[in-house]
Amino acid sequence: MKKLFTLVFILMISIPALAQIDLRGGMGISFSSTPALKDYLNQSYASYNNEVGSFYSTVSFAGEAGYFITNTFQLSIEASYSLNSFTFGSTIGQYDLSYGITAPTIIAYYVLPGIGYYFKFGGGVGPRFLSVDEKQPGSPVTDKFSTTGFGLLLKGEANTSLGSGVFANLGGDICYDAIGVPKQNGTPLRNSVIKEDVSFNTLSFGVHLGLTYKF
Repeated sequence: MKKLFTLVFILMISIPALAQIDLRGGMGISFSSTPALKDYLNQSYASYNNEVGSFYSTVSFAGEAGYFITNTFQLSIEASYSLNSFTFGSTIGQYDLSYGITAPTIIAYYVLPGIGYYFKFGGGVGPRFLSVDEKQPGSPVTDKFSTTGFGLLLKGEANTSLGSGVFANLGGDICYDAIGVPKQNGTPLRNSVIKEDVSFNTLSFGVHLGLTYKF
């Protein structure tokens, strides 16, 4: 993976200075499905009327830099951070679990240019870095778990000119993150009810809004 990122970086800096660049920033919401996490929370902590659904919402923030190698082909690097939390009350106290995923991704786009707008459709791959904080009911200690994996991304975007190189950006994506089981000092997060480790492998469908600056 490091070799892939290095190769893309070399290609980018080798492009002539007149090559067009766009920079994007924005935020979005995803509807995510993490089956092992859902089972863990529902079986161990959630009440029958407050269970986690098959899909739940996750907030994300992202920035992206892309180089137009040709008028219809772009290589881009996106860095995103998504986060979510779950809280359940009980007679002995409150249970809290929160997690964040840092996701750098190399993306290749096919671009459809127009007058005052352009569309991008592409796919990419990159590493995933997961951190999890868990606090058991009645405990003053927050357990911290982490792991790394990789993700695959399919993405489409529409950019509409607002003037002076600034574009309104609207996009959607489908992502599968093969993250695996987070651990704390080598001990995995484990569902003691079914005696299985809790995997954070996730399928998500997202939409995002933001601004793009093209120069």
